[in-house]
Parts: sequence; structure tokens; C-alpha cells
Amino acid sequence: MLMNREKHTLAFILGQPYRGGVLDSAVAGLLTGLSLIVAIGAQNAFVLRQGLAREHVGVVVAICALSDLVLIVAGVAGIGTVIRQAGWVIDVVRWLGVAFLTWYGVTSLLKARRTSGLAAAAPEPMSRRSAVLRAVALTWLNPHVYLDTVLLLGSIANTHGVEGRWWFAAGASLASVLWFSGLGFGARFFSPLLARPRAWQVLDVLIGLTMLGIAVLLALG
Repeated sequence: MLMNREKHTLAFILGQPYRGGVLDSAVAGLLTGLSLIVAIGAQNAFVLRQGLAREHVGVVVAICALSDLVLIVAGVAGIGTVIRQAGWVIDVVRWLGVAFLTWYGVTSLLKARRTSGLAAAAPEPMSRRSAVLRAVALTWLNPHVYLDTVLLLGSIANTHGVEGRWWFAAGASLASVLWFSGLGFGARFFSPLLARPRAWQVLDVLIGLTMLGIAVLLALG
């Protein structure tokens, strides 16, 4: 897992101005996007859990990928400048994220007290509405998504010129689609491991601790 500083360093290196064509910008966007998104986080943990449970995987993957697309386009279009000048927006999002992640983490830990394997399809399947709301919250209430996706990717994209920046954005968007699709739909290959109730409990505990850990980090700024 890449730490934030390492991810940003890698993203900066990959984002240096290119003397090549649009393919270079697209590839740079793809690699930079992957360097930022491939990490254990609240959003990835939720997508993985839905993939393992085989519940509303398509809609969850679509929400995460489309949200990234909107944020990337916003960053390339210059919305990052507005966010940079309105620091209070990030603070509001941060504390909303802390509250949501705390609730989600506690819920996951409480759920881990009940034994349920995937063979039993879990005693309380998540409704489509709940899955949609959680996917939206985990994406848009995360202040790092604005700092990384909008500010960082937007800044790097604009080093590729007027035309190249949009090819960079296309590459970064493709990275999101590939990652979330692979994480959500590929998780089913690990479902036999989750047929055992104990394994599902361990997963819920790990997800709960991940959510609470991220909530603490957000609270500490």
C-alpha cells in the first residue's frame, strides 16, 4: 500500500510535462490515477465487501467510477482553484466524513458479533437504496478525494497542455473504471473463503477498524 507522501511523489513524477503526444498523456493519467486509488481506504473496503457479498455490485462500481470521472473533469476544468480558496468547504466535508465513518465502523463491528457465511447470504442483506447512499457518502464525504482527485490530478493534468490535459483525464478516468470493476466484480473469486462464518466476521472487523481508523485520521486533520 502506498502512503500518501509516496503516492503524491509518484504522481508528481508521472505528471511532469511530456514532449510526446496524446498517448503519453493518456498513459500518464492512467498510471497517476492508479497510484492514487490503489490503497486500502473506506471506499475500496466498501466496494470489496459488496463484491464479496455479490450485492448491488454494478451500481456501487458505477457510482464510484462516475464520481471519480466528475471529480477528475472538475479538476482539469479548474474547479480546484475554487476549492483551494474556500478552505472551509474541506473542513465541513471532513467532519461530515468523520461522523459517517464512525457510524459505519461501529455498525460493522456490531455486525461482526453475528455469525453469517456467504452461503447463507448474510442475515440482513443490504438494500439497493442503502448501498447507493453508502457508496455516495463514502465517496463525496471524503475530503481526500477533493485534495487528490480534484487538486492534485487537476494540477498535473494541466501540465500536459490544452489538448493533452483531457487525454490525461481520460487515462485517469479509465484507471478508476478498471480498478473499481476489478475490485467489485473480481472479489467473487475469493467468495469461497467467505463461506465460513468466522472469515466473514473477520472481514467485518477489519472493515470496521479501517473505517474507525480513517475517521480518527480525518478528525486529527
